[in-house]
Amino acid sequence: MSATIDSPSDIASLSKAAREKLDAHTYEMVQWHFHDSTGSPFWLQKKREYSFDPLKEVKCFDDLKKFPLFEDDWLRGGPVRRWMPQGLADKPAYIFETGGTTGIPKSRLVFEDHWIDYEVFSHTLPEKYFPMGSNWLMLGPSGPRRLRLAVEHLCQYRGGICFCVDLDPRWVVKLIKKGWMEHLEAYKTHCIDQALTILSANHDVKCMFTTPKLLEALCSALEKQGKSFKDTGITGIFSGGTEFTPQFTRFCVEEYFGGPPEESGIFMTPTYGNTLMGLACSKPVSAADGYKISYYAPQPRAVVEVVDFDDHTRIVNYGESGRVKLYTLTRELFIPGFLERDEGEREQPFDTYPWDGVSGVKPFRGIAAQTTVGVY
Repeated sequence: MSATIDSPSDIASLSKAAREKLDAHTYEMVQWHFHDSTGSPFWLQKKREYSFDPLKEVKCFDDLKKFPLFEDDWLRGGPVRRWMPQGLADKPAYIFETGGTTGIPKSRLVFEDHWIDYEVFSHTLPEKYFPMGSNWLMLGPSGPRRLRLAVEHLCQYRGGICFCVDLDPRWVVKLIKKGWMEHLEAYKTHCIDQALTILSANHDVKCMFTTPKLLEALCSALEKQGKSFKDTGITGIFSGGTEFTPQFTRFCVEEYFGGPPEESGIFMTPTYGNTLMGLACSKPVSAADGYKISYYAPQPRAVVEVVDFDDHTRIVNYGESGRVKLYTLTRELFIPGFLERDEGEREQPFDTYPWDGVSGVKPFRGIAAQTTVGVY
């Protein structure tokens, strides 16, 4: 939860400390990924191609600008073991995929990052609405995606049992592209029916993860049964996706939930994340702030910058729009600058997250027309 901050100078002090932590963490991660004894075959090979020595010349976060942009096509296809840090070679590994509606999907080798990310996130959840020991419903993508296992671990970490539905977002996107709207509605109904069955089975589910589109579908299905969302008994909702907007949030609070948390007893927290970054938490969303949604990356494990559309080396001014640029800095994955398929506005640091954030996240205008939004 937020600390009490008396003045802008307190924010500046927190930001300075956060930057020092980020610089130290960056140095540590570069040493790990480029040392012969711990690095992955991929980065050890790249080290030989660079005109600089990462081990000697990267001493702080700004030094990551020495690296060229990370190319997401590097993650399409194998051999996947080229991404395995030698320092983690004795640990069991997971493969998580992203996309994959056409061609070879991007894949990421994972060991424990999904556990760590969601344990950190767990400590941001207000226990009043996300009670410890509560059971969860995971109403979102299943299959080779990080979300299912990550949400299940979040639930287990908090002492609960997670109930999951079977949902293939690749099939959803194919149905949309083919224009098979009747089939799309039937598949959506199939997924929501699974959720309704779980919620009707007396499993005492108090918390859930879902996406905005699926939450809307669930609430509509409940209305057809003559029920409201409150009848589910769920008090805490963790949700994510580019369809999360202030307008959607306001509608949920006012129409689906029956008022703000203090009146309805239902709390929803938006998140922004993906397989590469992890999970960015949101600044508390309120009617007083127009339901504005601002996200903050989990520094120092990941960093998000909002950069000029035509010059990724220039960070835009606060309040200005730009493309989202991601850095991932964990022992499992090193990404020294990657242009996401999203854009947004740069946001000021605040007490809980004393580093830059991003608001108004939506598909990057340069590729938005080519992007098919499915369950997200």
